[in-house]
Amino acid sequence: MRTINLRRAAIATGALSLALLAGGCGDGGMDHGTMGTGAPTSVAAPKSGATFNATDVKFATDMIPHHRQALDMAKIAQSKATTPEVKALADRIAKAQEPEIATMSGWLTAWGEPVPSPGGMSHGDMGGMGHMPGMMTDQEMQDMSKATGKDFDTMFLQMMIKHHQGAVEMAKTEQAQGQDPAAKQLAGKIAADQTAEITEMQGMLAKL
Repeated sequence: MRTINLRRAAIATGALSLALLAGGCGDGGMDHGTMGTGAPTSVAAPKSGATFNATDVKFATDMIPHHRQALDMAKIAQSKATTPEVKALADRIAKAQEPEIATMSGWLTAWGEPVPSPGGMSHGDMGGMGHMPGMMTDQEMQDMSKATGKDFDTMFLQMMIKHHQGAVEMAKTEQAQGQDPAAKQLAGKIAADQTAEITEMQGMLAKL
């Protein structure tokens, strides 16, 4: 009888844990508002499930500093761009990628993986992450910061196109090899949004 009671208690405890976990996973979704293409979305930030693999971890770990560099570039453009369309694009990039960084950081924490620290590495010295496609070097960032007028707009667009192309490549790898449904969903959104922005930026360049 004591064994049965213990077993019932264990089952009850497990059920309570599952209920609490389900409540945690479904709660607190972050609304992305407007994403890369500027189109409104009502989809909340995807919450990671319990199943993930090494590709999911690599995707989030690499995309966080990749997004942070895009934010650095966008912030420079918000103050230095001379073309209204370029400034508007920089605003959209910042609004889209900041919540995505928060979402991916939350996944890594839930998975028991380290979250890349802001400013923990320079753009040109990425250490083990030096292979990330589309990343700018310190020199490229400095050159862009020093540029002015339409020269700045041109340099920003050229660099951001390259940066976006790298992000799309990383996102497609996650879509093909990742396991976590939420991570793959976000990867699909990044690929779609940034592919559209690449086309938009190429059109801007043609007009400069």
